[in-house]
Amino acid sequence: MADVDQGSALPTETTSPGLDSLNNDTVSNGTDSINATVTKFVSTPEGTALAYGSLVFMALLPIFFGALRSVSCSKSKNSSDMPETITSRDAARFPIIASCTLFGLYLFFKIFSQEYINLLLSMYFFVLGILALSHTISPFMNRAFPANLPNKQYQLLFTQDAGETKEEIVNYEFDTKDLVCLVMSSVVGVWYILKKHWIANNLFGLAFALNGVELLHLNNVSTGCILLGGLFVYDVFWVFGTNVMVTVAKSFEAPIKLVFPQDLLERGLGASNFAMLGLGDIVIPGIFIALLLRFDVSLKKNTRTYFYTSFLAYIFGLGLTIFVMHTFKHAQPALLYLVPVCIGFPVLVALFKGELTEMFRYEEASPEPDQAQKEETETEKKEK
Repeated sequence: MADVDQGSALPTETTSPGLDSLNNDTVSNGTDSINATVTKFVSTPEGTALAYGSLVFMALLPIFFGALRSVSCSKSKNSSDMPETITSRDAARFPIIASCTLFGLYLFFKIFSQEYINLLLSMYFFVLGILALSHTISPFMNRAFPANLPNKQYQLLFTQDAGETKEEIVNYEFDTKDLVCLVMSSVVGVWYILKKHWIANNLFGLAFALNGVELLHLNNVSTGCILLGGLFVYDVFWVFGTNVMVTVAKSFEAPIKLVFPQDLLERGLGASNFAMLGLGDIVIPGIFIALLLRFDVSLKKNTRTYFYTSFLAYIFGLGLTIFVMHTFKHAQPALLYLVPVCIGFPVLVALFKGELTEMFRYEEASPEPDQAQKEETETEKKEK
């Protein structure tokens, strides 16, 4: 899921469905180039260490903060903030759908012009990125917004006549703080569209990853094992078995990866030799780590044993991926290393503590959207 490319322009990634195209599944050692005529820049050891260290650090941010936000998100009664729950059936079908989508993209890039496809994708992710970034920074805006400024409430309502009653198509409530977040995110979106700058790419990428970890919830540990196990096979097959993954990764232009230049020390912010990490390597293990944090909370022991264990396991697995990549100088499926450690370490800890059965019996109970909407309506009636 991580991909390193040498001597090219801003690198590209591949996608997985259901995560707003957040998944990339290859690790390359930099020996491949999009354009064979481009002179490769040989990065210094310092530049390479800085790039990989920065990528690991950036990958940890959305997992850590997204997991924390997922705890409050699971308790939310606001229908607009309620998470999307992944069931065991969804988890079992996901690798199949991902494979079909990946191969479909491969055919699209073979048949149609890459330029026009990426133009459409850029506009699509421009809108998604603005919304994701706005949602990400909204908690910070709530704290930073000056108390002496008025915070007006707004409502965007679209209805459709259905006999004597009106059916709501869109009912979105927002305030001045949300508008400020939207304007700030739009500035980043315009910057990305016009320049495709790597910093703008990373801002959108971090927002996508954090929203994915926060809002995509596994209903239990067994579902997490099914999802990670299925994507483990998916990752290994498409990286080692075919050239489909690498082809799509090098053709796909979208902020679905984190990038950091290996030549930053030599060329500054205008650097172009990027190491990259696909967002799927963050979101897929991240939603499992977030589940373990919510399991820790459910134990009511004021400890975060399973969260910190899986978090450290993720760091170890990502480091192992980078080590193997440089040792064998060949593309590596990151989930090959991340899945065993992210599942294995917490399971061993639970076995040692005698809580293995309790871990696999843990089932999240979240309020139904309809019930939450009824509660909101009743509250509004009382206020009126």
